[in-house]
Amino acid sequence: MNDVEDRVNTLLGQMTLEEKIGQLNQPMIHGLPGLDLLRQGKAGSIINAFGALSGQGFDHLNSAEQCNALQRAALESRLGIPLLFGRDIIHGQRTVFPIPLAQAAGFNPSLVEQINQIAAREASALGIRWTFAPMLDIARDARWGRIAEGYGEDPLLTSRMAAAAVRGFQGDDVSQPDRLVACAKHYVGYGAAEGGRDYEQAEISEPTLRDVYFPPFRAAVAAGVGTIMSAFLDLNGMPATANRRLLTDVLRNEWGFDGFVVSDWESVGELVQHGIAEDRAHAAALALRAGVDMDMVSGAYLETLAENVRCGRVTLAEIDEAVRRILRIKCRAGLFEHPLTDPERAIHDILTPKARELARQAASETMVLLKNERHLLPLRDFRRILVAGPFVYATGELFGTWTMDGRAGDAVPLDQAFQAIAPAGTDLWFAAAPDLALSRAHYADAVVLLVGEHPARSGENANVSDLGLPPGQLEWITAMAAIGKPVVLVVFAGRPLAITRAVAQAQAVIYAWHPGLEGAAALAEILFGLATPTGRLPVSMPRTTGQAPLYYAHKPSGRPLEADGPFRTRYVDMPTAPLFPFGYGLSYTSFSYSDLRLSSAHMRGTLEISALITNTGERTGSEVVQLYVRDLVGSLTRPVRELKDFQRITLQPGEARRVSFILREEDLTFTRADGSWGVEPGRFKVWIAPHAEAGLEGEFIL
Repeated sequence: MNDVEDRVNTLLGQMTLEEKIGQLNQPMIHGLPGLDLLRQGKAGSIINAFGALSGQGFDHLNSAEQCNALQRAALESRLGIPLLFGRDIIHGQRTVFPIPLAQAAGFNPSLVEQINQIAAREASALGIRWTFAPMLDIARDARWGRIAEGYGEDPLLTSRMAAAAVRGFQGDDVSQPDRLVACAKHYVGYGAAEGGRDYEQAEISEPTLRDVYFPPFRAAVAAGVGTIMSAFLDLNGMPATANRRLLTDVLRNEWGFDGFVVSDWESVGELVQHGIAEDRAHAAALALRAGVDMDMVSGAYLETLAENVRCGRVTLAEIDEAVRRILRIKCRAGLFEHPLTDPERAIHDILTPKARELARQAASETMVLLKNERHLLPLRDFRRILVAGPFVYATGELFGTWTMDGRAGDAVPLDQAFQAIAPAGTDLWFAAAPDLALSRAHYADAVVLLVGEHPARSGENANVSDLGLPPGQLEWITAMAAIGKPVVLVVFAGRPLAITRAVAQAQAVIYAWHPGLEGAAALAEILFGLATPTGRLPVSMPRTTGQAPLYYAHKPSGRPLEADGPFRTRYVDMPTAPLFPFGYGLSYTSFSYSDLRLSSAHMRGTLEISALITNTGERTGSEVVQLYVRDLVGSLTRPVRELKDFQRITLQPGEARRVSFILREEDLTFTRADGSWGVEPGRFKVWIAPHAEAGLEGEFIL
């Protein structure tokens, strides 16, 4: 038995029932009220937030001094067990990085790891040692507001980002003072909420659950994630917070997870509203027995578990096991040795030049060039450029959802960033009002139109029934395009929007997402050619809201999607294909794919697949080369394509490079008709491709 387990078992032997239950309770305490609760050992963690939707606003009450004051009260309790302070550090603390959905557009796990390492350093300098991130919900319905917080529609891409995020937050040793305990959320299926409405139910088959929704969480567990958060939703008739099969049988017994599970905000108490618990005591018993170790905010554990033990609803052994898991993570995080935070760290570790540099790099790498007619971009030889739209003077509006500690004053306003980066001799005009913009457009040589969603329009419970641009923006685009000047459309958003008409009316389109603190400068560098776009879509871009849910890895059906034919799966009023497919993105150069090679026509263990990628343009550029596979015949129907690997490469003009992938037999596993996990022999198609609807096609036999 190691030192951690020895310490945990020693503490357990000294604790009263009330002290044990206290470790399972996570209240929200701001400032110094409620210190008696801490001195009595009735809280194991504090959530540093001011409401369930705190990510929709800004909160500057968090500080090392505040955490230390609360921690000192907890250390005055009989056993002096330290608190674990948790906060939603979703895409940066004071240094705000692009939203996670944008980060996925970089197809660069190393970048995600670096982002979360910076986030951990900044948050830990304020006393926070636990973050409720990464969010690993596969999201295929863009109406859902929380699509902004995750890594998109694909299990493999999300799994790669999951492992990178955990490494970034926790490092090799989570006890180091500049690291955070990570929390993989929301386990599981939350992104499939019916109708894209937050908190709704979902019906997910067992094969889809295991093949699509489980993999990112399993990747986080394999990466050593310390905690898991149960989801709000009712999954297949059983709320996730009361689902023992998911939280114990699968998570612990199958995957070997030994950290602790925390409920989502009040989701223990909400089991009553779900209709599976008679009252809060019943709800607490259901959640604890399912495998939820810590109750976030609802207070149901603190209020009812002692009586539940006395009346036999739960056992002392179940309480002990939950406490053991929580104390184990506190030990691993080094809280017993270093419970307090040096307030001086905030001076040196927050908003550093290195952090801002990485924020600019991240914003630049994740913006996606969707259209560039006649090579309009980068903007050259235009003396008078009008920059118009509701984001012209944006600062904090570029941050996106869940930026509680971001400060608008830290960001350079977009108009100032443009002026600083535009080539000498360029006249920039700015107009945030449509009538002024229309007047000035007649005298401009080109127009950059900045449109999109305010951060409050995405995130938790910020669902939309219409994926179009906010009211009035499409009309503005139409009026500007009618003037006849070249139009560059820049879209800021927390989700893929249905912008079919807008794209048709603009000559160039950049999808900038919510790019964070350095987003304005990164955008200006791309527009004026100091940087080249490299982002690729981590989600399919819809033509209209009616396509949702939309994703590339759909099943073929008995009458597959076709361009024509009277009895095929289709819409009669629009094309069935997305406006832009998963993995799509342009550059300021061009790339050709040629000479696909397979090491063998038959796979035996592994198969090498390669292609020659050539930069056929006149600028250096980066390409995301993607490997897709289709299992042509299975005991259960298989997707038309599945992403199996990807590589980012940078090529000089005229340079060619052979890109190779090693496909392993285990990459072809899936949940088979008998419920087992494994591969099936047969024929497979394989593509090396620039996105999910193109590429060089080959075939092999397993």
